[in-house]
Amino acid sequence: MKIPKLFRENLLLKMTSLNAVVIGIRLVVSLFIQRLLAEMVGEVGISKIGQLRNLTSLLTSLSTGGIFNGVTKYVSEFKDDKGQLQKMFSTAFVFTAVGTVSISIVLFFGAASISNYLFGSLDFEYLIKILVIVVPFIAIYRVFNGVVHGLSQYKHFAKIDSIAYLLGTIFLVISLIKYNIDGALVAIAITPIIQLLVLLFIFFKTLKEYIHFSELSFKIPFANELLAFTLMSFVSTGLLSFVEIDIRTMIRNKITEADSGIWTAMTFISKNYMVFSASIFTLYVIPKFASIHTQRGFTSEVKTIYKTLLPLFGIGMLMVYFLRNYVILIIYPDFTAMAPLFKWQLSADFFRLATLVLSYQFIAKKMVRNFIFSELLSLALFYFIAGYLINDYGVEGVVIAHLIRSVIMFIVVFYLVFRYFNKQNILNSND
Repeated sequence: MKIPKLFRENLLLKMTSLNAVVIGIRLVVSLFIQRLLAEMVGEVGISKIGQLRNLTSLLTSLSTGGIFNGVTKYVSEFKDDKGQLQKMFSTAFVFTAVGTVSISIVLFFGAASISNYLFGSLDFEYLIKILVIVVPFIAIYRVFNGVVHGLSQYKHFAKIDSIAYLLGTIFLVISLIKYNIDGALVAIAITPIIQLLVLLFIFFKTLKEYIHFSELSFKIPFANELLAFTLMSFVSTGLLSFVEIDIRTMIRNKITEADSGIWTAMTFISKNYMVFSASIFTLYVIPKFASIHTQRGFTSEVKTIYKTLLPLFGIGMLMVYFLRNYVILIIYPDFTAMAPLFKWQLSADFFRLATLVLSYQFIAKKMVRNFIFSELLSLALFYFIAGYLINDYGVEGVVIAHLIRSVIMFIVVFYLVFRYFNKQNILNSND
């Protein structure tokens, strides 16, 4: 009975196994959706969908003032201190209100320019204006989801994520079949509304226990604490989305829009398995690292995570690589130019996973300067190396750039994290 005992006693394994079921469902559904999209809208349509998804990610960060990880951290720390939670939530909703209004104004009055930049056409101005209505739903969902993660309610998260994803998929399929690319884009834009409704249906009773809505005030007593997360989110999510949009535009301008669709398809496959690690990290790693204050404890926890997750991901990535031609045949039958990209993308993502584990220490301990430096360096390396290599290697050069920056960033983040502990050890010894 060794294995059942191991699963009972290891929270990370329990989360991993439950999320494996959720991600498994998502992957199966995603295979069908991506195949349908590839057949109906082709590489050019996939490129447009990639632009919209990146814009939505950007709005997710900016509409809340980037405080998702801050909400997760402070809910984890103050879940038994209702007074502190109310101050934090009041501040969070002020940030959200300001972010939502500001973004909505920019989207409404800049719709034409944004459509032209993203899609090379004014035909999608209507889509940008639809997002004006959706932005408040994105923001509220993001804050409430931070509560789910902060409480480490991984079972609720799995249920919310699965139901919202399936409902969103059904809506996407119906819209795609009926209205082709326009229908798909509108469905993706409206998905956050579905996500919020599902979260409220499943989690509202728990939310009321921790958020006393009648006591929220338009004050910002937690402003300094959450501003750090605003900066970190803007750099990581905001600038990352912008860089991906710009790289996709660069591929479209320097090669073809079809090639930008090939790169987008490769990143879709990558994001489908990387979303698994992201959900595990925010549910488990941030709350765990926030409670660890010694280098020995941190090192022990990192080893546990590495021994638990890296072998699983390594085996999974090897399977994807050796079955890459079948993956292309099943999901993107006409996207044969993707095949050479797999070795670079999978290798890069393995290093990225190892780096993500370490970098969550920046968030858990509010190491703002280190976080911002590492994210800016990562994005700059990717953007400029990709811009250089694309001239000689085409779209493959962009993925090679991703691997180069991933290896460099693992070394940089490893150094920064353990330099932090060395400084703490010196300060403690002086005391």
